[in-house]
Amino acid sequence: MNRRSSVVFSPAYECDIGSHVFPTAKYRLVRDALIAAGAVAAGDVATPEPACRDDLLLVHTPEYLDDLESLRRTPRTSMSELPLTPEIVVAYVLAAGGTTLTARHALRHGAGVHLGGGFHHAFADLASGFCYINDLAVAIRVLQREGAIRRAAVVDCDLHQGNGTARIFQDDESVFTFSIHQQQLYPVKECSDLDIGLENGADDATFNGRLAAALPRVWAHRPEIVFYQAGADPYEDDQLGSLRMTLAGLAERDRLVIAGCAEHGIPLVVTLGGGYARRVSDTVRIHQSTCEQALRLAARSANADG
Repeated sequence: MNRRSSVVFSPAYECDIGSHVFPTAKYRLVRDALIAAGAVAAGDVATPEPACRDDLLLVHTPEYLDDLESLRRTPRTSMSELPLTPEIVVAYVLAAGGTTLTARHALRHGAGVHLGGGFHHAFADLASGFCYINDLAVAIRVLQREGAIRRAAVVDCDLHQGNGTARIFQDDESVFTFSIHQQQLYPVKECSDLDIGLENGADDATFNGRLAAALPRVWAHRPEIVFYQAGADPYEDDQLGSLRMTLAGLAERDRLVIAGCAEHGIPLVVTLGGGYARRVSDTVRIHQSTCEQALRLAARSANADG
């Protein structure tokens, strides 16, 4: 990857799923907004390769992957709320490669942004929600297999708990999973290393106060990389939730995580996760703000390295 390529994106992430609430066009729109704002040059956006089967097998069972590859609707795949089509399977396998590529860049240069990924509901042997492949878990396992890291942390600030990620790593002391989310909402909760379930209507002060108090637990784990699931869906006008975070509050949420990684010298990977605002432009603005903060961290790291 080009040294300046802090952003990873594939046009294949944009899938035709009709009028579904999941706006897959957001990935392209965020890329375009970042380029228009001068936050990244078009030529510096890296395109991932699909994750290979051996990489996917570090997390997912062979039987489950066989069902996906064959487009078979079985009890393992039918829990997803998305269609099972060749286009969608390609997008999810690419996203796993994309998060892995972003993580490698973060280890070299301090931070990386994946305009995709964050499919935290996928289990080792089961699709769930809008998720088929758990790209966060795949990236962590690939880096561990390569000896690039031993310890990692997932900071999940999406509206929904990262239940798949929690289950995958529940007996693994090398990976600290932290999720702050709306409690009275999908999914059925798993046990992360640290869970904070917020009541309906929680606002900026509540969310960010609880987040700030919890982050020292993440730093105490001494992770060698942090995967930040920066969902836009805690937003007050999101269609799927009832938290009450403003644009300014979400930007402060991002600052708490990103500044904390910078202060502790921990490489940062950003994935976009959820975001279902009534106006897609709001979702794009939230993601753009997150990405721009992370890219400033990457630029500072590059300058410090000379």
